Amino acid sequence: MVAALLTTAACGGGDSDDGGSKNGAAGFDAANNKVAQASLAKKGGTLKFGGAQDADSWDTTRGYYGFMWNFSRYYSRQLVTNKTEAGAAGAGVTPDLATSTAEVSEDGKTYTYKLRDGITWEDGKPITSQDVKYGIERVWAQDVLSGGPTYLKEVLDPKDEYPGPYKDKSKDKLGLKAIETPDEKTIVFKLPKANSDFEEMLALTSASPVRQDKDTKSKYGLHPFSSGPYKFESYTPGKDLTLVRNTEWKQASDPVRKAYPDKITVEFFSDANQLDQRLLNGDIDLDINQTGMSPQGRTTALKQHKANLDNPVSGYIRYAVFPQSVKPFDKLECRKAVILGADHVSLQTARGGPVAGGDIGTNMLPPSVPGAEGQKYDPYKLAGDNKKGNVEEAKAALKACGQPNGFKTTIAVRNNKPVEVATAQSLQASLKKVGITAEIDQYDGSQTAGIIGSPENVKKKNYGIIIMGWGPDFPSVQGYGLPLWSSDYILESGNNNYALIKDKEIDGLFDEYVDTLDDAGKAKIATEINHKVMEGAYYLPFVFEKFVNWRSSRLANVYTTDGYSGMYDFVNLGLKSAK
Repeated sequence: MVAALLTTAACGGGDSDDGGSKNGAAGFDAANNKVAQASLAKKGGTLKFGGAQDADSWDTTRGYYGFMWNFSRYYSRQLVTNKTEAGAAGAGVTPDLATSTAEVSEDGKTYTYKLRDGITWEDGKPITSQDVKYGIERVWAQDVLSGGPTYLKEVLDPKDEYPGPYKDKSKDKLGLKAIETPDEKTIVFKLPKANSDFEEMLALTSASPVRQDKDTKSKYGLHPFSSGPYKFESYTPGKDLTLVRNTEWKQASDPVRKAYPDKITVEFFSDANQLDQRLLNGDIDLDINQTGMSPQGRTTALKQHKANLDNPVSGYIRYAVFPQSVKPFDKLECRKAVILGADHVSLQTARGGPVAGGDIGTNMLPPSVPGAEGQKYDPYKLAGDNKKGNVEEAKAALKACGQPNGFKTTIAVRNNKPVEVATAQSLQASLKKVGITAEIDQYDGSQTAGIIGSPENVKKKNYGIIIMGWGPDFPSVQGYGLPLWSSDYILESGNNNYALIKDKEIDGLFDEYVDTLDDAGKAKIATEINHKVMEGAYYLPFVFEKFVNWRSSRLANVYTTDGYSGMYDFVNLGLKSAK
């Protein structure tokens, strides 16, 4: 039904090809992997965001939500960051505080950067190499600053020897030995072991500088000290956030940010439908969360305002995963029985259909990750012959795993994600046809880390099927798959390797990957890892997720980027009028 709307609905008074443009919108999908209205951006005005969810933290060390990483570049800079380009090019790395990308030693273990001239904090003091080092060292203070990505900690200090800046009792107080600052303009990283994605890790906001005298520790997220073109004016958690210009920022020192608006506001809503209505009314320019409009708002938008919509592929795959600790999912053929017995068209429909849900998922590597094959790699024919489920093959798999009469299990699903509950109900219905009886347990979605993230609890609750989704922290198989598939990442709490995969071949391929420096070689290994994961039948992918996202008619220089999982790139959005 939604797919039909996209091609035939009345679209804001224009023709059906571009959705019309009488209201000044650029047209349907005009900013999807390309730039819409680039030349119309003016300096000035207020850019207005809305959201149904606040950030987990605005502290650059602690934030882990994708939209926070995207937005935080307004007030934080890094040595390198994602390119401000549409589509796949946006996943590349470009110099920011540094004069160039890294000078890398032949063995791939030493990365050297020089800082630009004219880079300053919001009080006008220069940003130094020591500030960058200190900002990165905060990642080690997990007891105080938990929540953010820890790749840098794992790569620079694999033996976990450095206690972090708050517990450093060494006489010299030089901090983490793997980072050297020979002068205020030079920073050198010395990796114990080469890692070909290290510069991607430095492009994350967790590598932002923090000035030690401005570090308020656990309270820093309430008012971060700015190194970018905007600074915090006010913030009330869960209610609103306002950024204003940082007058000490100099355009000449920043090749990345254009800083078009004078002010940036964010208003948070507890009701997603209220947010969508404000978007439709033109009161708000875009959704900061970038997870697509809710069904009610989406239906109205597709009928009446199609020219304001884009339908990007997100970096996310939505899926079911089978913990091997819960019988009979310790057996390969029992896992295959669920994959083959599921109705994949029904699952896609539950997620919102081809437009709002995405293409049927056939494997576990997102399209934005080098080495991905999309639907071309479909080992279980989920988008082909078996897309409606294959009862005969599923029953044969059950017989092969010693469960000819089927079995009982429990599907775990977050209670605050209606689309996930609908997906669970779809899966429950199709599994019943092959003799698998599945109860649905809706757990508190805000307690994910301690509920499905605890292997002990998963086993106790008999969660044989967990419904979840995942997107890349940075666009590589390491930035996506390491927490999901590496045996090193199985944790007692906060675990994401829900399947409890302990495969020596997969672990070995990850080890080989970090030593591989050429892009073609890395992509080949990524493909191999994905094949091994699918051959193990640890996952039932639902969709390569897509969103229907709103862009207001006031916006200029709008484009989606693979650097931020198909979101609009916030950092250089402008307004057509300074009013």
